[in-house]
Amino acid sequence: MKQIDLEYLCTVIGNLSGIPIRLYDGETLVFSYSFVKLPKDPVELYRDEIWRIQESVGYYVTKIFNYYGIINSGNLKIIIGPTRQTGNTDQDLRELAFQLDVPPEDTAEFVIGMKSIIRMPLESVMQILCTVNYVLNGEKLSLQDIAVFDDQQDILSKDAVAKQSAQQYSSENIPVQDVHNTFELEQTVMTIVRKGDTAALREWVKAAPAVRGGIIAAEQLRQMKNTFIVSVTLASRAAIRGGMDVEDAFSLSDAYIQKCELLNRPDQIMNLQYHMILEYTQKVERIRFCKRPGKLAIDVANYIQHHLSEPITAEDIAKELYLNRPYLSRKFIEETGESLTDFILKEKTEEAKRLLRYSDKSLTAISNYLGFSSQSHFSRVFKKYASSTPGDYRDKYGT
Repeated sequence: MKQIDLEYLCTVIGNLSGIPIRLYDGETLVFSYSFVKLPKDPVELYRDEIWRIQESVGYYVTKIFNYYGIINSGNLKIIIGPTRQTGNTDQDLRELAFQLDVPPEDTAEFVIGMKSIIRMPLESVMQILCTVNYVLNGEKLSLQDIAVFDDQQDILSKDAVAKQSAQQYSSENIPVQDVHNTFELEQTVMTIVRKGDTAALREWVKAAPAVRGGIIAAEQLRQMKNTFIVSVTLASRAAIRGGMDVEDAFSLSDAYIQKCELLNRPDQIMNLQYHMILEYTQKVERIRFCKRPGKLAIDVANYIQHHLSEPITAEDIAKELYLNRPYLSRKFIEETGESLTDFILKEKTEEAKRLLRYSDKSLTAISNYLGFSSQSHFSRVFKKYASSTPGDYRDKYGT
């Protein structure tokens, strides 16, 4: 067999898919091809996670539901991505640019570039990789072999589920290690619960590709029940942080676990998990708005969530909603019991907490990203709403 021209192969894949592709020898980038020129390559943000994937064909999904396909062949690694099935929001992409240390003057170019990448379902990406894997490794794989599921597709037939379960989870085939790339997704969903953002939850369900979890048990049904128990535990704690009564949260958790243990089909467990997360989110939503929120309060909250990295004023929101500012401010207080300014600053403080805990960005960088006029202004606001300075908060809770 003739030696394969890998650079030519990558170029053809890039042309056919419209998605960036890279070729590595070990950890050294030897070739890349893309229609889109970005100030920084987002793959660098997930390098450690992607390099832990050692299967011949694999994938990694980020917290904003971009995904990367991976092929391993000896010391060579091909990475295609990012792409996704639906478009990213500008806010998501600005935060990604922030995490990548893209200079502020290049952020707009980065956002436009990311939006220019061709969107493609995860299954289609994996079909491409299965083909290339056959060329490189001589290995014939199907989507069932690499466990790609789409939450939009019909539930697999019982026979297919049983067959797949036997193939993937038999005692002979359980790998010593598996890649748990669901942490970021869990963080996203738990943030939605904590904020009581039911609109965001429904959008997440529409857009989210399913992600393979790590092996928890040697049988699919037990694995799904174990995963459900972990999810309800995380959701209850997120709801408590969002203001739900501790006793109510734990009682609801116990009730859902009991319901789960009575189920005997994967689709039933998946359905129950969605309703569990939705119920916790709705309860927090009602608590955060002091009563069942009106449409105005929800529209305001959604606007703020999508513009956290910008300076936000009541005038901006009023213009977006085609209202005059005094009416907006008065109506918001009526619906929520707090001023619009307080609500904006509280939401920015919550986002700052997340960045202080889970990123290594400096206080100045976080302050600039969240649209504060200065670091001292950021520190004053943070201390007012978090009862701590940003530095002390990071020292206490930072990972």
